[in-house]
Amino acid sequence: MAHSFISIKKFVEEPYSKILGYPNATNRQIKSRISELEKLKIKSISFRGPTTLGNLAILGKGYVGVVVIAKKGNKEVALKIRRMDSQRKGMKNEGVLLKLVNSVNVGPKMFDVSKNFLIMEYLDGEKFSNWIEMLKGTGNVKKLKSAIKSILEDCYRLDQIGFDHGELSNISKHVIVSKNKVSIIDFESSSTKRKPSNVTSITQAFFIGSGIARTAQKIYKNSSKEKIIDALKSYKQEKTRDNFDNLLKVLKL
Repeated sequence: MAHSFISIKKFVEEPYSKILGYPNATNRQIKSRISELEKLKIKSISFRGPTTLGNLAILGKGYVGVVVIAKKGNKEVALKIRRMDSQRKGMKNEGVLLKLVNSVNVGPKMFDVSKNFLIMEYLDGEKFSNWIEMLKGTGNVKKLKSAIKSILEDCYRLDQIGFDHGELSNISKHVIVSKNKVSIIDFESSSTKRKPSNVTSITQAFFIGSGIARTAQKIYKNSSKEKIIDALKSYKQEKTRDNFDNLLKVLKL
């Protein structure tokens, strides 16, 4: 299905200007952002996605930015637009962090970054919380195990490079399931200065303390919380491959 894209030249007008300079921007700021997008070769934006801002559909909204689908050349990409009221002075640092996680094959691929914009791979998929609900009726244990194992492997790789995502206890916002892969997204709260706890956070979210954990348990019966916590403790003490493999075994993955 062809989707309609609106030329960024039209973004001087409302309601589009609201997206480019959310929550409030002057005319001058909007024009400056349009020329910044032109330098990045972003020609148009499409309004679709699970979130709405005003009357427009978007991919997401966070403390730092608003994410929409854009076109760079003929390619659909995800465009993160820095909010006018963001505490961040720019998007460059998040770009550096995304490049770092890409180096161990984690996250959406980063294509370009400027002061106010981050351009990355558009992952057309479902939030994990929606996906697992759809899966519930099918009883597809294999699919669920494969998705969880894939994310845990990503988290293990992040732990190994001393990178902490920071928000993986909230899976529903930070894991996307698309046709060919499961991806961790949104690295705006990430850090290389904190002790990484990616595997620990995501295991707790998947199996111990959330609505998702209860749904997962309905699809396949897991080990007791005590066994999972013991395996996690060993892994936290020493983040070795052996301890990680033991955790996967306890999680029946």
